[in-house]
Amino acid sequence: MSAVTDRRPVANGGAPLPVSLKQARLPRWTPPVLALVAAGAGCGIGLGAGLDSTVQWGLIAVLIFILGTFALAAGVEGTRQAKDRLATSLVWIAFLLAVVPLASLLWETVARGTKVLDGYFLSHSMGTLPDAMPGGGIYHAIIGTLEQVGLATLIAAPLGLLTAIYLVEYGRGRLAKVVTFFVDVMTGIPSIVAGLFVLSVWILILGFGPSGFAGSMALAILMMPVVVRSTEEMLKLVPNELREASLALGVPKWRTILKVVLPTSIGGITTGVMLSIARITGETAPVLLLVWGAKTINNNPFEDAQQSLPLYVFQQWQQGSEASYDRAWAAALVLIAFVMILNLVARGIARWKAPRGGRS
Repeated sequence: MSAVTDRRPVANGGAPLPVSLKQARLPRWTPPVLALVAAGAGCGIGLGAGLDSTVQWGLIAVLIFILGTFALAAGVEGTRQAKDRLATSLVWIAFLLAVVPLASLLWETVARGTKVLDGYFLSHSMGTLPDAMPGGGIYHAIIGTLEQVGLATLIAAPLGLLTAIYLVEYGRGRLAKVVTFFVDVMTGIPSIVAGLFVLSVWILILGFGPSGFAGSMALAILMMPVVVRSTEEMLKLVPNELREASLALGVPKWRTILKVVLPTSIGGITTGVMLSIARITGETAPVLLLVWGAKTINNNPFEDAQQSLPLYVFQQWQQGSEASYDRAWAAALVLIAFVMILNLVARGIARWKAPRGGRS
């Protein structure tokens, strides 16, 4: 209903006065049109003022858009709606400021990485090829990354899962507080510190040489607190009524955790593990300290130096030749694609295992 009738008499003989409840609104095309006008005004002011930086032009356009939106909405829709549009505009501007550098980075990586990215590049190693010469590939780096990340996951995922189960289901008293404190501390540990710790213990004290397994231990240290925290939050989301119902039937607590709690939260737990894998895949510092990198294929992660994708990108960029730059960009593109695939898999698992609404 767009209008009602006011039954109160007025001065013109007692005729009812129509009162409209429909407030004036700006057309839907107003924000994009105003954005185009602001962009044009920003460019014009920037050119007229002799500003060389396009960033300054953009800031001027943003300021014009914000002020124009608020003034236009205040004149047509009122101050309250103008404040709402101002907040919405600020949110969209913040979103664009965050997306623009990411999109620019992705575009630059794709544009430069596709120069040498082909089947040969993915299926060959550097071998004895000089870094300044064109050719070579990243097969040895892909093998190293898969093995190192896989071993780190085998180490960190079970330990993180069991630690989270202890904190949520059994953790009471001083020990639980100590474990929580150290998990919080480990969350903020720089990757180079984890690498130095494994270097001092595994290589300098115990006398083992560089290997992919040494790098995996450092990556597991970085991965473990992420798994603990994500799993802990997922277990807390399981309703206590499910636990109580199982315990009321005489089911032991360990079996309740195994058959009720974990299956209910398995989607979120798997998502947390996948995201933690994506987080450690791009680490370079511990791999540089403990794995060292190799130009040839090494399928044994427990012996001798091994290559990885982030270390390969760093070493190729360090060479400074045109061919090494092309290989570095191509390897970076493969690494980004690998991380994006992991994130998509995590989202797919989360949606697949999410609780279904309604009755089945």
